[in-house]
Amino acid sequence: MIHELTGDLLLSKASLIAHGVAPNDGFQHGLALALREAFPAMYKDFRHFCHQQSPRPGTLWLWQGTGPAGRHVRLAALFTQEPPAHDGGKPGRARTEHVNHALHALKQLVERDAIRSLALPRLATGVGGLDWAHVEPLVHAQLGGLKIPVYVYTKYAAGWAAEEPPPDRAK
Repeated sequence: MIHELTGDLLLSKASLIAHGVAPNDGFQHGLALALREAFPAMYKDFRHFCHQQSPRPGTLWLWQGTGPAGRHVRLAALFTQEPPAHDGGKPGRARTEHVNHALHALKQLVERDAIRSLALPRLATGVGGLDWAHVEPLVHAQLGGLKIPVYVYTKYAAGWAAEEPPPDRAK
């Protein structure tokens, strides 16, 4: 079930947090920058992965590690945008087909790894440049049938922990 929430995604207690980026993204703005600052090891691993694998838009990358408070964290980087044209360049715009394919890959990951809850922002609507009216139906189509709570942070409130319905109550 999908729950729209207001709060700070970085304070989510979901077992998996997903966000949209570009292959070889520099994590320079918005949520990506906040993630880079909160999880420097994640960003280092992301850069290494991109240089080794040359990921394509429409796929995802999963990272697991320890958060600032010592809590186990799983982050999924959804490749929703075109890669930068050159090293150090600005990432390209997001495309709905990339978002749809990345969400499908996310759905498969959630089902395969028995994820208990998922949190994500309004994907591809910041730096990605898409309109939420075009992305929201894709989120519902790909993730709406999951048997876990899906927390979509539709409004950002810095430092505010949203009240996420627990997995057993959200069904």
